[in-house]
Amino acid sequence: MSSIIERHPDHFHLKAGGASYILHVVNGKYLAHAHWGAPLLTWQGANAPRFVDRSFSANPAGSTDRTFSLDALRQEYPGYGRTDFRSPAFEVQLADGSTAVDLHFVSATVVSGKPVLEGLPATYVRDPAEAQTLQIVLSDPLSALTATLTYTAFQNYPVVTRSVRFTNAGRQSLTLRRVLSFSLDLEGEGYRWLQLSGAHVRERQVVERPLTAGTVSVESRRGASSHQQNPFVALLSGRADEDAGEVFGFNLAYSGNFLAQAEVDQFGITRIQAGINPFDFAWKLEPGQSFQTPEAILAYSGNGLGELSRTFHRFYQNQLCRGPQVFQERPILINNWEATYFQFDQKKLEAIVEKAQPLGIELFVLDDGWFGHRDNDKTSLGDWTVDTKKLPAGLEALADTVHAKGMKFGLWFEPEMVSADSDLYRAHPDWCLHVEGRDRSESRNQLVLDLSRPEVCRSIIDSVTKILDGGKIDYVKWDMNRHLTEVGSAGRGADRQRETAHRHILGLYEILEVITTRYPQILFESCSGGGGRFDPGMLYYMPQVWTSDNTDAICRLEIQWGTSLAYPPVTMGAHVSAVPNHQVHRITPLKTRADVALVGTFGYELDPLSFSEAEAREVSQINAWYKAHRAVLQFGDFYRLKSPFEGKGNTAWMTISRDKTRAVLFYYQILAQPNAGQVVLRAKGLDPGRTYRVEGDGVTGSWSGAELMGVGLRLPDLRGDFQSLRLSLYS
Repeated sequence: MSSIIERHPDHFHLKAGGASYILHVVNGKYLAHAHWGAPLLTWQGANAPRFVDRSFSANPAGSTDRTFSLDALRQEYPGYGRTDFRSPAFEVQLADGSTAVDLHFVSATVVSGKPVLEGLPATYVRDPAEAQTLQIVLSDPLSALTATLTYTAFQNYPVVTRSVRFTNAGRQSLTLRRVLSFSLDLEGEGYRWLQLSGAHVRERQVVERPLTAGTVSVESRRGASSHQQNPFVALLSGRADEDAGEVFGFNLAYSGNFLAQAEVDQFGITRIQAGINPFDFAWKLEPGQSFQTPEAILAYSGNGLGELSRTFHRFYQNQLCRGPQVFQERPILINNWEATYFQFDQKKLEAIVEKAQPLGIELFVLDDGWFGHRDNDKTSLGDWTVDTKKLPAGLEALADTVHAKGMKFGLWFEPEMVSADSDLYRAHPDWCLHVEGRDRSESRNQLVLDLSRPEVCRSIIDSVTKILDGGKIDYVKWDMNRHLTEVGSAGRGADRQRETAHRHILGLYEILEVITTRYPQILFESCSGGGGRFDPGMLYYMPQVWTSDNTDAICRLEIQWGTSLAYPPVTMGAHVSAVPNHQVHRITPLKTRADVALVGTFGYELDPLSFSEAEAREVSQINAWYKAHRAVLQFGDFYRLKSPFEGKGNTAWMTISRDKTRAVLFYYQILAQPNAGQVVLRAKGLDPGRTYRVEGDGVTGSWSGAELMGVGLRLPDLRGDFQSLRLSLYS
């Protein structure tokens, strides 16, 4: 295989699919950063550090050079207290209470492929030739703490992944207080920071700001990656935009408390870091024990945000999501939640199936309310037994009815939670997260099971597999509807309580690993009140996520646009719901609702029994169109054309097959304007030498890819608010 990682006498050069990552050892001790970005054939040290004597930049112990200080060195994994005053990547409290630790370079090894991160989700290779991995060992001479920094460079992507494994090789216990997955010092100022922020039913809104002296950060302290922040951030250099300029993307494969931050220092160096949130975190490491950080995914683009997104999309589909479902076309589903909420019986569900099947819907999903005595959200979580009052013949009989119609059958679970009114809680009141002597806070009338305890994880696995072993379930929606409070565990002593939040996530990953690998034929969809855990950690186990509990088409434009910055459209659950919309009460045309949802994994969240003849006919036509274009929409390259966050909110995007022979383009008008100008929309990503036949809403004609991209297509006028256009392109 060609060399992806080159080891030179004075540096390491990682050549990752059209990008270079270079690090070197300074003074035989300190691991420093040289370059991440544009590809280089060789590095000859043109930007090697030059030190000057600076007041208040202290010199490391033993240094005979007054000009040398870690305070001005671009370090790869910096600590604190040994002359670097910037934000550290790690902090360790030793047995004597001190925290000043030196990690010096010891050794480096290059191996083919990519080692597995034990107990954690991570990117992977199918063939060792796809990547090479550099493992650098650093050690503190006094405490014998070692840190193994792992870098994997991929052959076909401008992507480097990073993680760290700490090992206590000393004789005394120590406590890890800060263990970030990576730190990166980039030369120069003037970067713009992009984050995805929001709230429940308003997830992943694009927020951008200039970086100036000081620190900016996003974080979650909720026990989940959260609706409020997402563990994806990007740095845009200079005037970089959607289609031009250098952009650096960072994403953490972790579903719990995280921190991502950037600090611009006094010398114009930008330090960006991410990892487990140090807030309320500590990990006691006994002699001989190790601790593994989650994996960070670093991607580079020299051609703007769009190229960065397509790198993440392809990379996640090929190197993160797992199982036979990843590249199978996803079925059109209908979920009964907004049609019935908790109020249903077998007759009602069968009527929905009877109506849905002739319309071309392929999967029926039974949502909340099928178990225990769950007629509202106050009871029965944890009691995963069928409610025979609603389903007297059981799940199997309902599944048989659905399968007899030629449809697949899906089921909703929320296994991580427990209701106070449940048999499980009455039997094991100590199995939830709690602090002894304190009242237990509830959210949505539920408590959180303590997944840091092995017996709790085993119970969840047993109860879920008992249902799935029936063999009649084709799809599972795995939900999680509250965040963590009173984060304490009855299964752990006082000196280890601050390990609970991370151990909880490790327990979740263990559960998901067992269940998803045991049932590879089931399509799993992650959900956390919608998109509250839309992160690479969950995508490793489940190849799609319910993007948001907000199904309003206009809100979804912003949510899906922001999500697409890092995550492939095929991972986004997107459904047509009834109007007035149940979240914002907006009324939008059925076509517009469909045209927004068609861009994700498509389905319906409504009662088909309420359809008029005209609506049923339109739904049938939409479904037929989707099936004809599904492969392009789910597995093509996604291009953002017009942002909902700019101007009047009108939005456009398109998806193109990998061979560039087919494409689909959507345009959405938010509010009609009087005496408005006409819209000429430029396509992206087409083959300029091909001729494309364009067909759709009021458009018929043939034009070259060069003309559609360089000149643009004049769109028909749209009449009224919340209207959309859907165009098909064939070559």
